[in-house]
Amino acid sequence: MTSPHELSALDQYRSLQRRELGVVELTRHYLDRIESRNAQLGAFFTVTPELALQRAQHVEDAVARSTRLWGLPFADKDLWRRQGVRTTFGSRAFADVVPETTDEIPRVLDEAGGVSLGKTATPEFGMTSHTETDIAPPARNPWNIELSPGGSSGGAAAAVAAGMLSFAPGSDGGGSIRIPASACGLVGLKPSRGRVPGLSGIDALGGLPVAGPIARSVVDAAFLLDGMIGRRGSVVDDHFALRAPAQDDGDFLGFAIRGEGRFQIGVSTDSPWSSSHDIVIDPEITAALNETVGLLSDLGHGIDDAILEPMPGYGSAFTAVWQAGAAQIRLGTGDAGTTGEQDVDGGLEPLTSWLRRRGRELTAVQLADALAELSRVERAVIAGFAGFDAVLTPTLAQLPRPVGWYDPVDAERNFSQQVEYSPFTSFVNVSGLPAITLPVAMSESGLPIGMQLIGRPGGEATLLSIGRQLERRLRWEHRHPPIWT
Repeated sequence: MTSPHELSALDQYRSLQRRELGVVELTRHYLDRIESRNAQLGAFFTVTPELALQRAQHVEDAVARSTRLWGLPFADKDLWRRQGVRTTFGSRAFADVVPETTDEIPRVLDEAGGVSLGKTATPEFGMTSHTETDIAPPARNPWNIELSPGGSSGGAAAAVAAGMLSFAPGSDGGGSIRIPASACGLVGLKPSRGRVPGLSGIDALGGLPVAGPIARSVVDAAFLLDGMIGRRGSVVDDHFALRAPAQDDGDFLGFAIRGEGRFQIGVSTDSPWSSSHDIVIDPEITAALNETVGLLSDLGHGIDDAILEPMPGYGSAFTAVWQAGAAQIRLGTGDAGTTGEQDVDGGLEPLTSWLRRRGRELTAVQLADALAELSRVERAVIAGFAGFDAVLTPTLAQLPRPVGWYDPVDAERNFSQQVEYSPFTSFVNVSGLPAITLPVAMSESGLPIGMQLIGRPGGEATLLSIGRQLERRLRWEHRHPPIWT
């Protein structure tokens, strides 16, 4: 008999609707897998079995089955507050905080009928592309536990890759969904700016962060995306057949299922960071990019080079805005989003402390100049990619990094290491465009390699359609790390 975690999220939903599987039963199954695997992987900071089982029973008894994610387990990234559940923001400074309110994303997922199992690991305030923090042991990559799952949604990605969740919500301010999804062999989608309800914790300075799904397949990513947007209505009819819309009526699951269309796709290895950092792409990643180009051509898509103009001011401008975001971290209050803080670093980790201090040293004119430069970058990226339905790039320049590889003391070196690892993600946040990472290949050492597709403004449906076409050929949803069994 097939175990529940071996089913896709959509198939779990169908089984729940048919009453072949119970909500409490499914919740217990995932709680058991978390209990047996989390000590090794560190994917969860906090697990809430009693609350989860109570919620599962309530969903089974009292929540309408027509809700979009009825009965499906998920977990909150530990940057989002949930009333009555410890929320640390990945920081020792908030190790014992239990909020009195629930943030919008967990609330929307609750309204969609989901069941939260706890809080997934994140680095301090989600500021890094790795998930190593002083508050807990580091999150580890299920494909090789000596390696990092990436960040900042590293706990969510590790949990999905190890079968502790079927999918998970993450947030992405500079690549924090796409980086760990790529490192863990998953699909990760950063939606267009404004597509998903707003974030909290550190305010969304510059419009960089957006929430989105991490899943094993394009179909499940689209399924969760619809739930995160807050759409109503069952996804199955009386015969449990998918209702695929005839046109874009806002139902992304339909586009993902159909996976139709032929598109003009640009290919680029340009990065705005090249003006300030030495960007070197691993040869195995370059080979995977070339193989993906060939497969897209075989599928009937048009292929051409996409070229970004040099952006010499990008590195300093993005860094300044990232620092200004960290300057909003408020200490001594018990709540990362309130005022009245002590103006001290209060046990922050070196990178966060450096970012916060530099951010507070910025003048209003310096910040305005940085934001203006990022606005110019936004226009240049959109104009440069305007001739394409989607643009293909590597997701990462390097294979997953070892745990402890990032400099724990020298903050500026740590930041540079992150840029060199993931130089193709942050400019997509700056431009507000949607992007998806797809696990197209495996390295000779058995590590996942992801490729990124960047869409036009509001172009998630095209990304899902192309991704599904690749998925049908490569069948990556059936590829699992050793810890899966």
